[in-house]
Formats: sequence, structure tokens, C-alpha cells
Amino acid sequence: MQAGSIQAGFDLGAIPTPYYIVDEGRLIRNLEILKSVMDRTGCKILLAQKAFSMYALYPLIGRYLSGTAASGLHEARLGREEMGGEVHVFAAAYREDEFDEIAAVGDHIVFNSFAQLERFGDIALKAGKKIGIRVNPECSTQGHALYDPCAKGSRLGVTRAHFHEDRLDGVTGLHFHTLCQQNADALVKTLEAFEKGFGRVLRRMSWVNFGGGHHITRQDYDIETLVRQIIRVRDTYGVEVYLEPGEAVALDAGYLVSTVLDIVENDVRTAILDASAACHMPDVLEMPYRPVVLGSGYPGTKRYNYRLGGPTCLAGDIIGDYSFDRPLSPGDKLVFTDMAIYTMVKNNTFNGVNLPSIALLRQDGAVQLVKAFGYEDFKSRLS
Repeated sequence: MQAGSIQAGFDLGAIPTPYYIVDEGRLIRNLEILKSVMDRTGCKILLAQKAFSMYALYPLIGRYLSGTAASGLHEARLGREEMGGEVHVFAAAYREDEFDEIAAVGDHIVFNSFAQLERFGDIALKAGKKIGIRVNPECSTQGHALYDPCAKGSRLGVTRAHFHEDRLDGVTGLHFHTLCQQNADALVKTLEAFEKGFGRVLRRMSWVNFGGGHHITRQDYDIETLVRQIIRVRDTYGVEVYLEPGEAVALDAGYLVSTVLDIVENDVRTAILDASAACHMPDVLEMPYRPVVLGSGYPGTKRYNYRLGGPTCLAGDIIGDYSFDRPLSPGDKLVFTDMAIYTMVKNNTFNGVNLPSIALLRQDGAVQLVKAFGYEDFKSRLS
């Protein structure tokens, strides 16, 4: 659609759809904001690769941030090989056959339980690594149970009742991660609970990791409160402060460009796209949420209403309901926004649907194809 093309600001037909495209200029804007927080507070900010792992951009990101945060061996290797800097690793549980390699590539290794600490801690220490314990402040600040590490019965982090201050030999840091797409007020509340439960322990440590979920680059984010909290914790406890946001690094810096394949009618008018919620933007179904499409509105706000669906056999492969100023037709391009995060890292080839290509929108407006996928990528994931 012409409206989408104008708002996107780049040639939608430069490469075949579907494709993700990351806006280099928007990414740099986010990185500059994060770097300013580091400069003002002395903290270190890491890229949480679980949200964004487009390693073609790691050299650029590494010029601004201190390194990467990993959830296991493969992310740790990717961060070490493609960005460098510090590599911090946390896993709910480590595999024995992988831990020696994790200890080789990681710098900070965080354990989820004292049993894991006692099983693997000496290996990490002998490799010269810093080790920490993830704690659970038992302070829920958001309503998405699927993403709440402090939900009742959570498997993530040691609660105060199960924390053993006499079993901290070699431990130099504490880690907590409780937030999801939240502002600094949620961090303030979390810190109150964290310090109440673990402040005495923190005085024995040399570093603390505030985890991720901080939407620092969002327009309404209260950066001044974040800065004050980092400095306060740093000075009160004499610790180095780390943050590991994922979404904030690439927030609003990417798109998914798709093509209308067909229009079908059955009580509602549905546009079938070559982009799939199930395959290409799974958080639409998991969260769930309705992504923004450039040039569209909510149902009824514009003249022509459509449901957008993917090409798979899953009946629920539905992206959402939208309205447009003009009728949709096969061949029209639709552009979904904020598609850099939790898309490339979570996509799949269900039904043999091809993975979207990955592209970069340069600051001069040029569209650069970074990687394309095909049959061999589908086949190689099978046996």
C-alpha cells in the first residue's frame, strides 16, 4: 500500500517479502541513550541476546555497550565471538556436558540455586570467572504471569527463605530479573523488596545485576529515576551495577514487511499474508498482543476492515483485526512495526514456511540484504 510505503521511509520492494529490516539510525538512537546512562552512572549495560541476536550489528552495538548477556552456551559463544566485551551467563540449570565450555567463554556466571553453585562453582572459579547467585525478591510488578519471574511457585531465583548466607564462598555478586517492558517505578519497588531481603548480603558483594525488562529507550521512560537508583545502590553498597536489557536495545528499530497473497470472506474479510504470527512473530500469540501496521487503524476507524492472517494451516494463525483507507488487494505490502525484538530469535519453520530474510536499513536510506533463507535451512532443522 502506498500509505505504508510513505511512512516506512524505504523501498518496500527492494527485496522479496517477507523480511525483517532493522533501522540503523533508530538502533543508534537507542544505543546513545543507553550509553548516556552508562556515562552518567558508571554502570555497565549488556545486550540481552534472548531478545535480539542480529550479530551482523554486534560490532556496532559493541561500540556503545559493555558486552552481552547469555542464557546458555550458544548465546555465550555468539556474544564472545561476534561482539567481545564482557559475557555474562545465567541459566535456570546448566548441563554438565556444556559447563566447561561455558566457563571458558563466560566472564560472569550466575547460578539459579545453591545446588548448581556447589556442583559447578569451583569449575568457574578455577577458570578465573566471577560467580553470582540469582535471587527472587518475591515482588511482582507486572500482570503477565507468563513473563513474571516472581510469580508464586517461580523456578527462577533463590527466595530469602531458601538463601544460605553461610554457603557463599567464592560468590561476588547478586543478580535479580523481575521486570518486563516496564518503567523505572517498577525498579524502585523491586529494589525496596530486594534490599529488604538481601541488602545485608549485598554489602558482602562487589557487583549486582539488575537484570532486564527496563524499557529505557521508550519515549516515556523515567531515565532520571533510573540514574538516581543506580547511583544510590552503587554508593550505598560499594558495588558495580549491571543492567542487561534486551528490548531497549532494539525497541522500535525494526519492521516486518509482508505481502498480501489473497483475500477470503467468511463473516469477516481476511487478508492472507506471506508473514505468519505462528512462525514469524510468535509473541503475537504467546503474549498475546496486536502489532501496529503502518497506515492502518483499529477496526471501524477507517473505511475498510480486514483480519490479517498467516499462510499456515493453524486456524489461529491470526495477527489481528485492522482497518485501512483503501481496499487491500493481492500484491499489497504491509509493514509491521517493532519487529526487531523477539522475532528473529523465536521464529520457526512450521508447515515448511520460509523464514523471513534479514535486512538492514542504512542511515542513507539504502536497503541491504544481510541474509536470506530457503529450503536447506528448513531441511537442516530436521532429520
